[in-house]
Amino acid sequence: MRIIRFLNDPHPPVLAAVTDDRRVYPLPYTDFLKLVRTAERRGETPLMLLRQVLSSSEPLRRSYEELALLVPIEAPEVWACGVTYERSRDARNAESGGGEVEKTCYDKVYEAERPEIFLKSTAARTVGPHQPVYLRSDSSWQVPEPELGLVLDRNGRILGYTAGNDMSSRDIEGENPLYLPQAKIWRHSCSIGPSIRLAETVEDPYRFEISCRIYRGGRKVFEESASTGRMKRKMEELVSFLIRDNPIFDGTVLLTGTCIVPPDDFTLQEGDRIEIGISGIGTLINSVKAPVPQV
Repeated sequence: MRIIRFLNDPHPPVLAAVTDDRRVYPLPYTDFLKLVRTAERRGETPLMLLRQVLSSSEPLRRSYEELALLVPIEAPEVWACGVTYERSRDARNAESGGGEVEKTCYDKVYEAERPEIFLKSTAARTVGPHQPVYLRSDSSWQVPEPELGLVLDRNGRILGYTAGNDMSSRDIEGENPLYLPQAKIWRHSCSIGPSIRLAETVEDPYRFEISCRIYRGGRKVFEESASTGRMKRKMEELVSFLIRDNPIFDGTVLLTGTCIVPPDDFTLQEGDRIEIGISGIGTLINSVKAPVPQV
């Protein structure tokens, strides 16, 4: 069972459940957290509540593909983890010029007890399906980073899973790791969606298959896939460090790191189309736009 939000002009956005056969059922809740809280008050799980609601509801006549999807949750904060996969560690070493003899900071954090966690975005900076992500004006080496996102409550409980794009300026971070915030945070540099897969419907979160495809001028210029089973750290471990001495908000999203990195000679260009797919969640699609001129 997945949860989506879609436009319903001139009315407010609609929260809906999507069954595994892709039927869409509008829900009587304004957002995902209202659904979760209603279930808690009733002593039920979100899935139990949804089954009751759907048993007396009719699906939309419009198909899932016809809907104008929004971010599935307006996350007050999006945090992200780095160097959680071997592939990510190798990419960070490559962009920073790290050699094989002396360990870099990326090797050290890959092996350390404490993971790398950083603030990625806020609700006002995060975009959803089919909204553009932007290039950064002072970077010449930019890539998407496909990641599994954890939707959390204020206590760090995993409520669901979504897909995320942690846009990254590889040249800026490679110049100096202290430039990480500038390499990660700028206008429309984070997208999430298209849905939230309820955590209780996921038997094993280390069996998600993640894919990334990039199209340029209608031609596919990059494609790669990997599994969350390659993740070095456990998701609960990442959450435990996020909430350590750090209050978070209901609906916070934690991106768990990337296992897919385009070749070192690749950089995004205006007009590119990024498709990030995660099994059981859907495909997050964003176009790429040039930097917005400063006003």
